[in-house]
Amino acid sequence: MKIIIKNWVKVIFILSLIAILSALIAEYVFNLIPCKMCLYQRHPYYFIIGILIIFFFLKKTNSIWLYILVELAILYGIFYSAWHVGIEQNLLKGPSGCSATLNNVGSIENLKEQISNQDIVNCSDISWIIFGLSAATINLLLLILLLFFNTLFIYKALYDKEKNI
Repeated sequence: MKIIIKNWVKVIFILSLIAILSALIAEYVFNLIPCKMCLYQRHPYYFIIGILIIFFFLKKTNSIWLYILVELAILYGIFYSAWHVGIEQNLLKGPSGCSATLNNVGSIENLKEQISNQDIVNCSDISWIIFGLSAATINLLLLILLLFFNTLFIYKALYDKEKNI
């Protein structure tokens, strides 16, 4: 546990990089087109990588503000990942255009508009499964793990600061 906390910036950077690279490889090498929710789930990783690079160049990698920003990004990611898992399990409804449903057609023009506004990939369709888990589920588990350790790090940093006062 101490080694993870000591190298937390590196760990979170590497895990975020692996998550993004995995998504991009799945999309561009294996032609797995992401749905709208999959794209939203990438945002926190892009943000985390960017903010870690900025804080690295500012030589502020031990700043509590860095970990708070990372925490907020993780919470954003958990929200979209949990929502996506809920959509995949038919427990939650997705954002407009994310689910392949047609509402009260009424006219040919209305039907054309609804069809053209549908995403290419339905958010409730699971593109791939590994070890019985969808990509959204794996992402949710990773983000929960990151949240746990990042919260511990924030707590430790605040406790150490309070102890030194």
